[in-house]
This record gives sequence, structure tokens and C-alpha cells, in this order.
Amino acid sequence: MQKTSDINVVETRTLPSPAALLAELPKTEAQADFVVRARRAIHRLIFTDDKRFLLIVGPCSIHDLESGRDYARRLSALAREVSDRVMVVMRVYFEKPRTTVGWKGLIMDPHLDGSHDIAAGLRLARSFLRDVIDLGLPTATEFLDPITPQYMADLVCWGAIGARTTESQTHRQMASGLSMPLGFKNGTDGSLQAAVNAIRAASQPQTFLGINLEGSASAVVTRGNPDCHVVLRGGAAGPNYSPRHIAEVEAALTKAALARSVVVDCSHDNSAKKPELQPDVLRAVLDQVAAGNTSIMGAMVESNLVAGNQPFPQPKEKLRRGVSITDGCIDWATTESLIRELHARLAPRFA
Repeated sequence: MQKTSDINVVETRTLPSPAALLAELPKTEAQADFVVRARRAIHRLIFTDDKRFLLIVGPCSIHDLESGRDYARRLSALAREVSDRVMVVMRVYFEKPRTTVGWKGLIMDPHLDGSHDIAAGLRLARSFLRDVIDLGLPTATEFLDPITPQYMADLVCWGAIGARTTESQTHRQMASGLSMPLGFKNGTDGSLQAAVNAIRAASQPQTFLGINLEGSASAVVTRGNPDCHVVLRGGAAGPNYSPRHIAEVEAALTKAALARSVVVDCSHDNSAKKPELQPDVLRAVLDQVAAGNTSIMGAMVESNLVAGNQPFPQPKEKLRRGVSITDGCIDWATTESLIRELHARLAPRFA
């Protein structure tokens, strides 16, 4: 009989089930309590009059665990200093969407050599999340592959659906079952309606194909995720964080009977993909907050130990420590100064 399936499949590698990995790398009771508290705090920022500002900050992607832990230790200490006015959440991104081809993140290629040892990537990602939580830092990540949440979502405090996948029915369905507050980015073309529609879909019960903790194909039935909001990241037409843009978002959310809560991504098209402009974007956002805007609940900044980024692929031994291999970032000194400035500028809100 002629073969009609898997014609282009070279190999299939069995992965541990989510239940097996969770048993191998379990969360502690303290870690579980911390995740629950962090999620509740973010919920309050979205839906109540909590005056603190949510700052989601950290590397564009995690590729070097040692430098990632170094960054987390520094951020943890600073986060405690500013916690009365700023809730700092660390970007811990393991999956990277590619426009064409490229490194797809720590989970897909943890050894940075094209071997695509996904089993090792899942273990490293889960271990790193535990390390960050143990430092007292809430965690944030983008969910790209619909299977990976079963392996690590229990350790994630805030999640994102990216600009390339906000319109995806698969990702909207997945989001409806996730347990943490979740931001939907506007589309790469700058369109807002896709994110609004995504929030409406994710807040509703859904049934879709997925896997259970044992790794078996399953029909997943959800109740809907009530903690979704918009993340503005600019688009093909340019930035979308100005007062006019924010007013348009507020109107669209009100029309859809959704909470008027917005996070501004200071990177991507909002900074013309120039990482050094991110502080200026945040300052412009804070100007609106100072003027009385109550819809902007937070911001996102891409930051690393060292500024910029470096080309990849290249031999691992030639990679510079603390430098992104995906999007460019601001350096630690700039990050620390910016967070202290943010804390100081929020003082009038708490007077």
C-alpha cells in the first residue's frame, strides 16, 4: 500500500508526559503559594483601584541560564525596594515565534546547536522558573506551542499571547484554560480589534484538542479565563501608546464590555525596534499616568545584563555573556535607573 502520511517526517521523539516531568521537578508548597499570591496581585491591578504599576521586565529570551540567574538576583533585590509602588515581574521567555526561520527558544533548542533536545529544554525551563520564584520574583512568559503549558504553566504568574498568534483560534482556546492573568498583544499590523476579539473569546468556555497530564490526546473543556487584557506593542504604522491611541483602546474595550486595562510594551514597534528608546516610551506612558489616566496598568521592557544583541547562530564559545541572541535590550545599569525613576514618579499617586 502506498504511504500517505508522515511522508515528510524524519523522526518522532517520545517526550516525558507532563505528569512525569512535574513529578521529576515538583513545585514546593511555598512556590505554589507564591504563584497564587502573585496572580491575585496582578488581578487586583487589572480589575481594582490598586495604584501600583505592573512592570514586566527582563531578557527578550532566556538562552544562558547562568546569566539569567544573575539578572534575576539583581532584579529581585531591586523589586523588593520598589514594591510599595511597583510590582516587578520578570520576563522568563522560553519560546520565540519566528517570522521565517531562526532560534525558536530554550525549550526547542536548549543546547543552541540545532539538536532540538526538547525534553532537556522543558526540564531546563521548569527548573529556571522554580529558581526565579525562589528569589521572590513573579514570572512572565509567552505561550506559543499549545502543549507546553501542561509542562510549566503552574509556575507562571503572568502570560502573554504574541502579536503573531493573537488571531489564532488555537491560542485563544488555549488561553481560555490558562490559570494566570494573560495579555493579548495587538497584531503586527497594529490592529487592535484582533486583541479585543481574542479577550472576548478567551473569556468564554471552550472545547478543543489538547493533551492531559498523562500526555494522552484529549478534548479539553474550559470555563474561560476572566483575567485577560490588552498589550500594546505598536505595529506597521508605528507606535500606539500616545494619548490618542490609549483613548481608542479605552473606547474599544468599553464597547466590548471589557475591563479598561492596558499594558504598554515599550519594545517592538513602540520603540521603532531600537531598544535604547524604551526608556523614552516608558516616560511618555508615565506622563499619561501623571495626567490622571487610570487605564494604563503597566508596561513591558526588554532588558538584559548588557545592552543590544548579538548575531546567532554562531559558536557558543563566542557568545558574549549577558547579551541577547534575539531582540536587543537595554543594559542592567539603565534598567536599574529606569525602575528607580518609575518608582519616584509614581509617588504622587500614593500621596
